[in-house]
Amino acid sequence: MPLPSPSRSRVRVLLAVAATLAAHVVAAADDTLREQAASLFGAIAAAAPETVAAPEIELGRALFWDPRLSADGKTACASCHLRADSGADRRKRSPDARGKLTRRHAQSVLNAQRASAGLRWLADRASGAEQALGSITGSMGFDDRAALEAALRDHGYAGQFAAAYPAEPDPVTAEHYARALQAYQETLLTPAPFDAWLGGDDAALGAREKQGLQRFIETGCGGCHAGPLFGGGSLQRFGVVEDYRPHTGSDAGDTGLMARTGVEADRDKFRVQPLRNVAKTGPYFHDGSVDALGEAVAVMARVQLGRTLSPQAIREITDFLAALSGPLPAHYAPPGAE
Repeated sequence: MPLPSPSRSRVRVLLAVAATLAAHVVAAADDTLREQAASLFGAIAAAAPETVAAPEIELGRALFWDPRLSADGKTACASCHLRADSGADRRKRSPDARGKLTRRHAQSVLNAQRASAGLRWLADRASGAEQALGSITGSMGFDDRAALEAALRDHGYAGQFAAAYPAEPDPVTAEHYARALQAYQETLLTPAPFDAWLGGDDAALGAREKQGLQRFIETGCGGCHAGPLFGGGSLQRFGVVEDYRPHTGSDAGDTGLMARTGVEADRDKFRVQPLRNVAKTGPYFHDGSVDALGEAVAVMARVQLGRTLSPQAIREITDFLAALSGPLPAHYAPPGAE
């Protein structure tokens, strides 16, 4: 028998009240999670257009993408940090200008200049300028810095260096080359849906991504993958609870920081990998030994935290990690390619 009209109205009111209460509960939970995420991580923002247009940035951009500025005339900074790979390299190791493979997997240059511990897997370069100076006789293959400076002049860079460093009597130097490259890379920022959500856009993350963020925090991942880059702030032993090698298939040859310091306490220590754009920058770990992000999450939980994650937990975390991928900056391309 149908309910009388007043009863149906009462049911509708009760349902509306229940929906409103549920919405308030969800909003309160979101606010709590947002506050926790802001405290643990933080947001990044894109570089301002006027910054990107500065002469020093434009010079650094040209240098980054120019393969002529290498011993073989075929290798650029971008050769190991590809746009198609979100600033990283899908190959396990990258070839340099001498035809040799790099010792470790190339990390993404996007957002990287903000890593407080330093650059590269051992944090052995304090800045982008220091990294660029080292690459002259490293990945670029020149015998010395003078050879690079000669190549810069030969390929018509004198005018751009003069525009970028107008107060310098001799602007075409290796040091200015390095400064320009650092300045350019400092603008390669990729704010993502996570940043929009952290800034108050409730629709930027869906329920699955928020559940993944909660799982990421509860699992303990944020203990090392903290700060706006979700990492890059410290060096930690890879394999705190157990040796990582049986789980990744890695060989025993790379002992991490110990290879540089000779100190046993530094065995298997590497810089904590920033997780910005991680869903697009595989393979993973210093040797590129793991191809799938979900597998990398499972390995990290096991060997760092002693936890075996369920397939559902892994999916939730990887869903969240995908929300750390932002659009590539338009100027992360050769000059004139926008």
